[in-house]
Amino acid sequence: MYGAIIGDMVGSPYEFDQGGKIKDFGPLFINRSVYTDDSVMTIAVAEALMNAGKDAKTDTIKHEVVKSMKDWGRRYPDAGYGGRFGIWLRQSDSKPYGSYGNGSAMRVSPVGWIYDSIERTREVAKATAEVTHNHPEGIKGAEVTASAIYMARTGKTKDEIKKYIVDEFGYDLSRTLDEIRPGYHHVESCQETVPEAVTAFLEGNDFEDVVRNAVSLSGDCDTLTCIASGIAEAFYGIPIAYIGECLMRVEDDMQDVLQRFDKFIGRQENDDENYEDYAENGPLNDAFNAFMNAKDENKRIECFTEFFNILTECVAKGAMVPTPFVDVNGYFSKGFDPNKIMMGDTIEIKDEVRLRVDTMKDSAGNIWIPLFMNEEELRKGETANITMPMHIYDLLKMGLMDEKVMGVVINPFGKPYALAKDMLKAFLDRYEEWAGK
Repeated sequence: MYGAIIGDMVGSPYEFDQGGKIKDFGPLFINRSVYTDDSVMTIAVAEALMNAGKDAKTDTIKHEVVKSMKDWGRRYPDAGYGGRFGIWLRQSDSKPYGSYGNGSAMRVSPVGWIYDSIERTREVAKATAEVTHNHPEGIKGAEVTASAIYMARTGKTKDEIKKYIVDEFGYDLSRTLDEIRPGYHHVESCQETVPEAVTAFLEGNDFEDVVRNAVSLSGDCDTLTCIASGIAEAFYGIPIAYIGECLMRVEDDMQDVLQRFDKFIGRQENDDENYEDYAENGPLNDAFNAFMNAKDENKRIECFTEFFNILTECVAKGAMVPTPFVDVNGYFSKGFDPNKIMMGDTIEIKDEVRLRVDTMKDSAGNIWIPLFMNEEELRKGETANITMPMHIYDLLKMGLMDEKVMGVVINPFGKPYALAKDMLKAFLDRYEEWAGK
Protein backbone atom coordinates (compact mmCIF):
# COMPACT_ATOMS: atom_id res chain seq x y z
CA MET A 1 0.00 0.00 0.00
CA TYR A 2 3.02 2.29 -0.28
CA GLY A 3 1.83 3.02 -3.80
CA ALA A 4 -1.49 4.43 -2.62
CA ILE A 5 0.17 6.66 -0.03
CA ILE A 6 2.82 7.88 -2.48
CA GLY A 7 0.09 8.66 -5.01
CA ASP A 8 -1.80 10.64 -2.38
CA MET A 9 1.32 12.63 -1.53
CA VAL A 10 2.35 13.34 -5.12
CA GLY A 11 -1.18 14.30 -6.13
CA SER A 12 -1.99 16.45 -3.09
CA PRO A 13 -0.42 19.73 -4.34
CA TYR A 14 -2.48 19.53 -7.54
CA GLU A 15 -5.91 18.79 -6.09
CA PHE A 16 -8.91 20.91 -7.16
CA ASP A 17 -7.77 21.13 -10.80
CA GLN A 18 -4.42 22.73 -9.99
CA GLY A 19 -2.29 20.27 -11.97
CA GLY A 20 -2.18 22.05 -15.30
CA LYS A 21 -3.10 18.78 -17.04
CA ILE A 22 0.52 17.94 -17.86
CA LYS A 23 2.75 14.95 -17.11
CA ASP A 24 6.01 16.87 -16.96
CA PHE A 25 5.17 18.81 -13.80
CA GLY A 26 8.69 18.58 -12.32
CA PRO A 27 9.90 16.31 -9.50
CA LEU A 28 7.36 13.89 -8.09
CA PHE A 29 8.02 15.06 -4.56
CA ILE A 30 8.08 18.72 -3.54
CA ASN A 31 7.73 20.43 -0.18
CA ARG A 32 3.93 20.42 -0.54
CA SER A 33 3.80 16.66 -1.17
CA VAL A 34 2.06 15.62 2.05
CA TYR A 35 -0.28 12.86 3.12
CA THR A 36 -4.00 13.58 3.32
CA ASP A 37 -7.10 11.74 4.50
CA ASP A 38 -6.50 9.17 1.74
CA SER A 39 -3.32 7.97 3.45
CA VAL A 40 -4.73 8.16 6.98
CA MET A 41 -7.73 6.01 6.08
CA THR A 42 -5.60 3.57 4.06
CA ILE A 43 -3.50 3.08 7.19
CA ALA A 44 -6.68 2.69 9.25
CA VAL A 45 -8.07 -0.03 6.97
CA ALA A 46 -4.74 -1.88 6.97
CA GLU A 47 -4.63 -1.88 10.75
CA ALA A 48 -8.27 -3.02 10.95
CA LEU A 49 -7.69 -5.97 8.62
CA MET A 50 -4.62 -7.08 10.56
CA ASN A 51 -6.49 -6.81 13.85
CA ALA A 52 -9.43 -8.78 12.45
CA GLY A 53 -7.24 -11.53 11.00
CA LYS A 54 -7.11 -12.99 7.52
CA ASP A 55 -10.02 -15.41 8.08
CA ALA A 56 -12.33 -13.02 9.94
CA LYS A 57 -16.04 -12.94 9.21
CA THR A 58 -17.56 -9.93 7.50
CA ASP A 59 -19.16 -8.56 10.66
CA THR A 60 -15.83 -8.67 12.47
CA ILE A 61 -14.10 -6.90 9.60
CA LYS A 62 -16.73 -4.15 9.56
CA HIS A 63 -16.45 -3.69 13.33
CA GLU A 64 -12.67 -3.37 13.16
CA VAL A 65 -12.79 -1.00 10.16
CA VAL A 66 -15.23 1.34 11.93
CA LYS A 67 -13.20 1.25 15.12
CA SER A 68 -9.89 1.86 13.36
CA MET A 69 -11.12 4.62 11.04
CA LYS A 70 -12.62 6.53 13.95
CA ASP A 71 -9.45 6.09 15.99
CA TRP A 72 -7.20 7.36 13.19
CA GLY A 73 -9.69 10.11 12.37
CA ARG A 74 -9.37 11.40 15.94
CA ARG A 75 -5.57 11.21 15.77
CA TYR A 76 -5.49 13.25 12.56
CA PRO A 77 -8.66 15.38 12.53
CA ASP A 78 -7.34 17.91 10.00
CA ALA A 79 -6.30 15.53 7.22
CA GLY A 80 -8.93 16.87 4.81
CA TYR A 81 -11.95 14.58 5.16
CA GLY A 82 -15.07 15.03 3.08
CA GLY A 83 -18.06 16.71 4.73
CA ARG A 84 -20.29 13.74 5.47
CA PHE A 85 -17.39 11.45 6.33
CA GLY A 86 -16.03 14.06 8.74
CA ILE A 87 -19.40 14.14 10.49
CA TRP A 88 -19.48 10.32 10.57
CA LEU A 89 -16.05 10.25 12.21
CA ARG A 90 -17.22 12.52 15.03
CA GLN A 91 -20.58 10.86 15.66
CA SER A 92 -21.15 7.98 18.06
CA ASP A 93 -23.60 6.55 15.51
CA SER A 94 -21.72 4.44 12.99
CA LYS A 95 -24.43 3.80 10.40
CA PRO A 96 -23.52 4.08 6.70
CA TYR A 97 -24.89 7.06 4.82
CA GLY A 98 -25.36 5.86 1.26
CA SER A 99 -22.30 7.54 -0.24
CA TYR A 100 -20.92 6.78 -3.70
CA GLY A 101 -17.90 9.03 -3.13
CA ASN A 102 -14.42 7.88 -4.06
CA GLY A 103 -13.39 7.51 -0.41
CA SER A 104 -14.30 3.82 -0.50
CA ALA A 105 -11.79 3.26 -3.33
CA MET A 106 -9.01 5.46 -1.98
CA ARG A 107 -8.68 3.49 1.28
CA VAL A 108 -9.10 -0.07 -0.01
CA SER A 109 -5.61 -0.88 -1.34
CA PRO A 110 -4.56 -3.08 1.66
CA VAL A 111 -7.37 -5.49 0.78
CA GLY A 112 -5.75 -6.28 -2.57
CA TRP A 113 -2.59 -7.56 -0.88
CA ILE A 114 -3.91 -9.92 1.78
CA TYR A 115 -6.29 -12.56 0.45
CA ASP A 116 -5.78 -15.68 -1.62
CA SER A 117 -8.65 -15.37 -4.10
CA ILE A 118 -10.34 -12.60 -6.02
CA GLU A 119 -13.70 -13.67 -4.55
CA ARG A 120 -12.45 -13.15 -1.00
CA THR A 121 -10.76 -9.91 -2.05
CA ARG A 122 -14.05 -8.55 -3.40
CA GLU A 123 -15.96 -9.73 -0.32
CA VAL A 124 -13.65 -7.86 2.04
CA ALA A 125 -13.45 -4.79 -0.21
CA LYS A 126 -17.23 -4.62 -0.13
CA ALA A 127 -17.20 -4.88 3.67
CA THR A 128 -14.71 -2.01 4.04
CA ALA A 129 -16.89 0.17 1.79
CA GLU A 130 -20.26 -0.67 3.29
CA VAL A 131 -19.54 0.81 6.71
CA THR A 132 -19.93 4.26 5.11
CA HIS A 133 -20.25 4.02 1.32
CA ASN A 134 -23.09 1.51 1.00
CA HIS A 135 -24.34 2.90 -2.32
CA PRO A 136 -23.83 0.34 -5.16
CA GLU A 137 -21.38 2.68 -6.92
CA GLY A 138 -19.38 3.19 -3.71
CA ILE A 139 -19.13 -0.57 -3.25
CA LYS A 140 -18.24 -1.08 -6.91
CA GLY A 141 -15.38 1.43 -6.74
CA ALA A 142 -13.82 -0.38 -3.78
CA GLU A 143 -14.22 -3.81 -5.41
CA VAL A 144 -12.70 -2.64 -8.70
CA THR A 145 -9.64 -1.12 -7.03
CA ALA A 146 -8.97 -4.11 -4.77
CA SER A 147 -9.55 -6.55 -7.65
CA ALA A 148 -7.11 -4.72 -9.89
CA ILE A 149 -4.44 -4.80 -7.17
CA TYR A 150 -5.03 -8.50 -6.51
CA MET A 151 -4.79 -9.33 -10.21
CA ALA A 152 -1.70 -7.15 -10.71
CA ARG A 153 0.21 -8.74 -7.84
CA THR A 154 -0.73 -12.27 -8.93
CA GLY A 155 0.73 -11.86 -12.42
CA LYS A 156 -2.26 -10.99 -14.59
CA THR A 157 -1.65 -8.89 -17.69
CA LYS A 158 -3.11 -5.46 -18.25
CA ASP A 159 -5.44 -6.86 -20.88
CA GLU A 160 -6.71 -9.45 -18.41
CA ILE A 161 -7.23 -6.83 -15.72
CA LYS A 162 -9.06 -4.53 -18.12
CA LYS A 163 -11.31 -7.31 -19.41
CA TYR A 164 -12.22 -8.42 -15.89
CA ILE A 165 -13.18 -4.90 -14.81
CA VAL A 166 -15.27 -4.28 -17.92
CA ASP A 167 -17.00 -7.66 -17.80
CA GLU A 168 -17.61 -7.81 -14.06
CA PHE A 169 -18.33 -4.18 -13.23
CA GLY A 170 -19.38 -2.57 -16.49
CA TYR A 171 -16.92 0.32 -16.36
CA ASP A 172 -16.22 2.03 -19.68
CA LEU A 173 -12.46 1.80 -20.17
CA SER A 174 -12.52 2.56 -23.89
CA ARG A 175 -11.46 6.20 -23.62
CA THR A 176 -7.78 7.14 -23.68
CA LEU A 177 -6.19 9.64 -21.33
CA ASP A 178 -5.93 12.11 -24.20
CA GLU A 179 -9.69 11.81 -24.67
CA ILE A 180 -10.46 12.11 -20.95
CA ARG A 181 -8.09 14.93 -20.08
CA PRO A 182 -9.62 18.01 -21.79
CA GLY A 183 -13.04 17.83 -20.15
CA TYR A 184 -12.10 16.19 -16.87
CA HIS A 185 -12.58 18.22 -13.69
CA HIS A 186 -12.68 17.89 -9.92
CA VAL A 187 -15.30 15.29 -9.06
CA GLU A 188 -15.44 13.03 -6.01
CA SER A 189 -17.67 10.14 -7.09
CA CYS A 190 -16.40 6.60 -7.61
CA GLN A 191 -17.98 6.36 -11.04
CA GLU A 192 -16.02 9.41 -12.28
CA THR A 193 -12.74 8.68 -10.49
CA VAL A 194 -12.05 4.94 -10.49
CA PRO A 195 -12.34 4.32 -14.28
CA GLU A 196 -10.00 7.26 -14.93
CA ALA A 197 -7.52 5.97 -12.34
CA VAL A 198 -7.58 2.50 -13.90
CA THR A 199 -6.96 4.05 -17.32
CA ALA A 200 -3.97 5.97 -15.93
CA PHE A 201 -2.58 2.62 -14.78
CA LEU A 202 -3.33 0.82 -18.04
CA GLU A 203 -1.53 3.46 -20.14
CA GLY A 204 1.54 3.66 -17.87
CA ASN A 205 4.94 2.23 -18.69
CA ASP A 206 6.27 2.01 -15.14
CA PHE A 207 5.36 3.17 -11.63
CA GLU A 208 6.39 6.80 -12.12
CA ASP A 209 4.67 6.99 -15.50
CA VAL A 210 1.39 5.85 -13.93
CA VAL A 211 1.73 8.52 -11.24
CA ARG A 212 2.32 11.20 -13.86
CA ASN A 213 -0.58 9.93 -15.97
CA ALA A 214 -2.94 10.30 -13.02
CA VAL A 215 -1.70 13.76 -12.04
CA SER A 216 -2.03 14.92 -15.65
CA LEU A 217 -5.80 14.41 -15.47
CA SER A 218 -6.03 16.95 -12.65
CA GLY A 219 -9.41 16.87 -10.84
CA ASP A 220 -9.48 15.22 -7.41
CA CYS A 221 -5.81 14.60 -7.95
CA ASP A 222 -4.70 13.12 -4.65
CA THR A 223 -7.43 10.48 -4.63
CA LEU A 224 -7.21 9.65 -8.33
CA THR A 225 -3.43 9.24 -8.09
CA CYS A 226 -3.78 7.28 -4.85
CA ILE A 227 -5.98 4.71 -6.61
CA ALA A 228 -3.88 4.49 -9.78
CA SER A 229 -0.59 4.25 -7.89
CA GLY A 230 -1.92 1.55 -5.59
CA ILE A 231 -2.54 -0.63 -8.64
CA ALA A 232 0.81 0.36 -10.18
CA GLU A 233 2.72 -0.79 -7.10
CA ALA A 234 1.24 -4.27 -7.40
CA PHE A 235 2.10 -4.46 -11.10
CA TYR A 236 5.51 -2.75 -11.28
CA GLY A 237 6.86 -2.44 -7.74
CA ILE A 238 8.21 0.88 -6.48
CA PRO A 239 11.70 2.40 -6.84
CA ILE A 240 13.60 2.43 -3.57
CA ALA A 241 13.89 6.22 -3.57
CA TYR A 242 10.14 6.71 -3.50
CA ILE A 243 9.74 4.40 -0.50
CA GLY A 244 12.27 6.56 1.32
CA GLU A 245 10.40 9.73 0.38
CA CYS A 246 7.18 8.19 1.64
CA LEU A 247 8.61 7.14 4.98
CA MET A 248 10.16 10.56 5.55
CA ARG A 249 6.72 12.19 5.10
CA VAL A 250 4.52 10.01 7.30
CA GLU A 251 4.27 9.96 11.08
CA ASP A 252 5.91 7.36 13.32
CA ASP A 253 2.63 5.57 14.08
CA MET A 254 1.96 5.30 10.35
CA GLN A 255 5.43 3.84 9.79
CA ASP A 256 4.68 1.25 12.46
CA VAL A 257 1.55 0.10 10.61
CA LEU A 258 3.36 0.01 7.26
CA GLN A 259 6.11 -2.18 8.68
CA ARG A 260 3.62 -4.41 10.49
CA PHE A 261 1.64 -4.78 7.27
CA ASP A 262 4.76 -5.81 5.33
CA LYS A 263 5.30 -8.62 7.80
CA PHE A 264 1.59 -9.53 7.77
CA ILE A 265 1.55 -10.12 4.01
CA GLY A 266 4.94 -11.87 4.02
CA ARG A 267 6.97 -9.08 2.44
CA GLN A 268 9.28 -9.16 5.46
CA GLU A 269 10.25 -12.59 6.73
CA ASN A 270 11.45 -13.11 10.28
CA ASP A 271 14.51 -15.15 9.40
CA ASP A 272 17.24 -14.60 11.95
CA GLU A 273 19.81 -16.32 9.73
CA ASN A 274 19.65 -13.38 7.34
CA TYR A 275 21.06 -11.15 10.06
CA GLU A 276 24.04 -13.32 10.97
CA ASP A 277 26.04 -12.34 7.89
CA TYR A 278 26.19 -8.79 9.15
CA ALA A 279 26.57 -9.47 12.88
CA GLU A 280 30.02 -7.84 12.99
CA ASN A 281 28.36 -4.55 12.07
CA GLY A 282 26.37 -4.54 15.32
CA PRO A 283 28.73 -2.14 17.15
CA LEU A 284 28.73 0.11 14.09
CA ASN A 285 24.94 0.22 14.09
CA ASP A 286 24.88 0.93 17.84
CA ALA A 287 27.41 3.75 17.45
CA PHE A 288 25.43 5.27 14.58
CA ASN A 289 22.19 5.15 16.57
CA ALA A 290 23.90 6.74 19.57
CA PHE A 291 25.11 9.57 17.34
CA MET A 292 21.68 10.10 15.77
CA ASN A 293 19.93 10.11 19.15
CA ALA A 294 22.40 12.35 20.99
CA LYS A 295 20.76 15.58 22.13
CA ASP A 296 23.64 17.49 23.67
CA GLU A 297 26.06 18.97 21.10
CA ASN A 298 29.20 17.80 22.93
CA LYS A 299 27.75 14.30 23.25
CA ARG A 300 26.85 14.34 19.57
CA ILE A 301 30.44 15.18 18.60
CA GLU A 302 31.74 12.45 20.89
CA CYS A 303 29.35 9.88 19.38
CA PHE A 304 30.20 10.98 15.86
CA THR A 305 33.89 10.41 16.53
CA GLU A 306 33.16 6.99 18.01
CA PHE A 307 31.05 6.09 14.97
CA PHE A 308 33.90 6.94 12.59
CA ASN A 309 36.41 5.02 14.69
CA ILE A 310 34.26 1.89 14.56
CA LEU A 311 33.56 2.47 10.86
CA THR A 312 37.34 2.46 10.30
CA GLU A 313 37.65 -0.87 12.12
CA CYS A 314 34.78 -2.41 10.14
CA VAL A 315 36.29 -1.31 6.84
CA ALA A 316 39.65 -2.74 7.90
CA LYS A 317 38.03 -6.10 8.71
CA GLY A 318 36.33 -6.22 5.33
CA ALA A 319 32.87 -5.87 6.87
CA MET A 320 29.96 -6.07 4.45
CA VAL A 321 26.48 -4.59 4.32
CA PRO A 322 23.33 -5.74 2.47
CA THR A 323 23.08 -3.79 -0.76
CA PRO A 324 20.21 -3.60 -3.29
CA PHE A 325 21.14 -3.99 -6.94
CA VAL A 326 19.32 -3.28 -10.20
CA ASP A 327 19.30 -6.01 -12.87
CA VAL A 328 20.26 -3.84 -15.85
CA ASN A 329 19.64 -6.31 -18.65
CA GLY A 330 16.73 -8.17 -17.05
CA TYR A 331 18.48 -11.51 -16.56
CA PHE A 332 17.13 -12.24 -13.10
CA SER A 333 13.59 -11.29 -14.05
CA LYS A 334 13.61 -14.45 -16.17
CA GLY A 335 13.22 -16.54 -13.06
CA PHE A 336 16.71 -16.79 -11.58
CA ASP A 337 16.74 -15.56 -7.98
CA PRO A 338 20.23 -15.01 -6.50
CA ASN A 339 18.70 -14.49 -3.05
CA LYS A 340 17.76 -18.19 -2.95
CA ILE A 341 21.32 -19.47 -3.52
CA MET A 342 22.45 -21.44 -0.48
CA MET A 343 25.99 -21.92 0.77
CA GLY A 344 27.62 -24.70 -1.25
CA ASP A 345 25.25 -24.42 -4.22
CA THR A 346 26.76 -24.57 -7.70
CA ILE A 347 25.23 -22.38 -10.37
CA GLU A 348 25.91 -21.86 -14.07
CA ILE A 349 25.16 -18.53 -15.73
CA LYS A 350 25.43 -18.59 -19.50
CA ASP A 351 24.05 -15.15 -20.27
CA GLU A 352 25.60 -11.75 -19.67
CA VAL A 353 24.55 -10.36 -16.30
CA ARG A 354 24.94 -6.66 -15.64
CA LEU A 355 24.16 -5.21 -12.23
CA ARG A 356 24.42 -1.75 -10.74
CA VAL A 357 23.92 -0.58 -7.19
CA ASP A 358 20.42 0.80 -6.70
CA THR A 359 20.36 4.52 -5.95
CA MET A 360 17.79 6.89 -4.50
CA LYS A 361 16.86 10.53 -4.98
CA ASP A 362 16.18 13.20 -2.38
CA SER A 363 13.37 15.75 -2.71
CA ALA A 364 15.65 18.00 -4.78
CA GLY A 365 16.36 15.22 -7.28
CA ASN A 366 19.94 14.59 -6.11
CA ILE A 367 21.14 10.98 -6.41
CA TRP A 368 22.55 9.13 -3.37
CA ILE A 369 23.85 5.62 -2.75
CA PRO A 370 22.08 3.95 0.20
CA LEU A 371 24.12 2.25 2.91
CA PHE A 372 22.06 -0.09 5.11
CA MET A 373 23.64 -1.07 8.41
CA ASN A 374 21.85 -4.43 8.40
CA GLU A 375 19.01 -6.40 6.83
CA GLU A 376 16.51 -4.97 9.31
CA GLU A 377 17.16 -1.44 8.08
CA LEU A 378 16.94 -2.53 4.44
CA ARG A 379 13.62 -4.26 5.08
CA LYS A 380 12.00 -1.08 6.33
CA GLY A 381 11.41 -0.16 2.70
CA GLU A 382 10.82 -1.93 -0.58
CA THR A 383 14.07 -2.37 -2.46
CA ALA A 384 15.29 -3.82 -5.72
CA ASN A 385 14.68 -7.52 -6.30
CA ILE A 386 18.37 -8.42 -5.87
CA THR A 387 20.17 -7.96 -2.55
CA MET A 388 23.77 -9.00 -2.09
CA PRO A 389 26.50 -8.24 0.47
CA MET A 390 28.99 -5.54 -0.50
CA HIS A 391 32.11 -4.33 1.28
CA ILE A 392 31.54 -1.06 3.12
CA TYR A 393 34.80 0.27 1.69
CA ASP A 394 33.66 -0.33 -1.89
CA LEU A 395 30.33 1.35 -1.25
CA LEU A 396 31.95 4.41 0.30
CA LYS A 397 34.50 4.60 -2.52
CA MET A 398 31.69 4.44 -5.05
CA GLY A 399 29.92 7.31 -3.31
CA LEU A 400 33.07 9.38 -3.64
CA MET A 401 34.10 8.47 -7.17
CA ASP A 402 30.77 8.31 -9.01
CA GLU A 403 30.21 11.71 -10.61
CA LYS A 404 26.43 11.23 -10.78
CA VAL A 405 25.91 10.87 -7.03
CA MET A 406 26.12 13.31 -4.13
CA GLY A 407 27.46 10.74 -1.68
CA VAL A 408 26.13 8.02 0.61
CA VAL A 409 23.02 8.13 2.81
CA ILE A 410 22.99 5.82 5.83
CA ASN A 411 19.77 3.98 6.77
CA PRO A 412 17.53 5.97 4.41
CA PHE A 413 14.34 4.33 5.70
CA GLY A 414 15.05 4.93 9.38
CA LYS A 415 16.80 8.01 10.71
CA PRO A 416 18.88 8.87 7.65
CA TYR A 417 22.25 10.60 7.68
CA ALA A 418 23.95 11.83 4.52
CA LEU A 419 27.70 11.52 4.03
CA ALA A 420 28.45 14.00 1.26
CA LYS A 421 31.58 13.66 -0.86
CA ASP A 422 33.72 16.01 1.22
CA MET A 423 33.06 13.90 4.30
CA LEU A 424 33.63 10.66 2.40
CA LYS A 425 36.94 11.98 1.12
CA ALA A 426 38.03 13.00 4.61
CA PHE A 427 37.17 9.57 5.98
CA LEU A 428 38.75 7.58 3.14
CA ASP A 429 41.92 9.70 3.21
CA ARG A 430 42.16 9.11 6.95
CA TYR A 431 41.47 5.38 6.56
CA GLU A 432 44.03 4.89 3.80
CA GLU A 433 46.64 6.80 5.82
CA TRP A 434 45.85 4.62 8.84
CA ALA A 435 45.89 1.41 6.74
CA GLY A 436 49.26 2.38 5.24
CA LYS A 437 50.71 2.59 8.72
